[in-house]
Amino acid sequence: MRSNQRPLALTLGDPAGIGPDITLLAWAAKSREELPPFVLLGAAAVLRERAHTLRLDVPIREIADASEAPGLFQQALPVLPITGLRAVVAGQPDSAAVPVVRQSIERAVRLVQRGAARAIVTNPVSKSVLYGAGFAFPGHTEYLAHLAATDGEAPHPVMMLTSPALSVIPVTVHVPLRDVPRLLTRDLIFATIEIAARDLGRYFGLERPCLAVTGLNPHAGEDGSLGSEETEIVVPAIEAARAKGLNVSGPHPADTLFHAAARARYDAAICMYHDQALAPFKTLAFEDGVNVTLGLPFVRTSPDHGTAFVIAGTGNASPRSLIEALRLAAAMSDRAEAQR
Repeated sequence: MRSNQRPLALTLGDPAGIGPDITLLAWAAKSREELPPFVLLGAAAVLRERAHTLRLDVPIREIADASEAPGLFQQALPVLPITGLRAVVAGQPDSAAVPVVRQSIERAVRLVQRGAARAIVTNPVSKSVLYGAGFAFPGHTEYLAHLAATDGEAPHPVMMLTSPALSVIPVTVHVPLRDVPRLLTRDLIFATIEIAARDLGRYFGLERPCLAVTGLNPHAGEDGSLGSEETEIVVPAIEAARAKGLNVSGPHPADTLFHAAARARYDAAICMYHDQALAPFKTLAFEDGVNVTLGLPFVRTSPDHGTAFVIAGTGNASPRSLIEALRLAAAMSDRAEAQR
């Protein structure tokens, strides 16, 4: 079955957060947004209750197989049911929901692995809630890589935040800032550059993407006077990437890399740590940014925001980032299939 005849697999996310809200709002906007068909993996009862709370007239239909979703999508929001979830109160996270949250992610991976879904789009989860229930992975991305492992070897996932204004890729992600210098290595930076270059070609049609790499320290180390990481780690990684024919520049001072003229000179910025990448990105693309995981054997996108418990069930959540994540997942999977 061709990619555009299969649905996207949309995970439940934390049911007490805004995942149900934005799922309902995205489906309700399908006529004007031209959304690709998707199927939610989760609890129909949660969606019905949230639709009632938000006063949304969204018909919800449980299905037995993902193949039913595309034909049903214009009439109702299709749900592949996952049982075991007790009553959910919007805005009140409960660790008892974690087994269902995990099942939703796992089922999405299995659907895309066997070709029943074209890509995965994940609703937001709460890391603190997951950790409280014994979740052993730093986040969604690492768990997806674990589920995608073959012969015991997991792929190297790379997080990219993308929008029309800017694309950024942090080399280290959800780690304390004090640990970043210890975790940064030449091999890690090089692997991040290599995966980014490959998948920007595979999924975004950039034949030889231009990647700008930041330094770690202020002024990119100021020739070693403000730190040695640039000369000892970052520059060797860049040189190794250039030796493989990749189009890489840097290390650039992060404080001059994100104004309009600078952004016009590269396709994506490779940054050394989370906030170095996400602070400028969310300043420029808070509403329409999409989280993409590169390096996986399937397409995965996600809204670029969290669970927002404080506004869950209030009607104040925007589905824009989810809508963009759904559209991008479909476009990426189409491009990947066209290259086969």
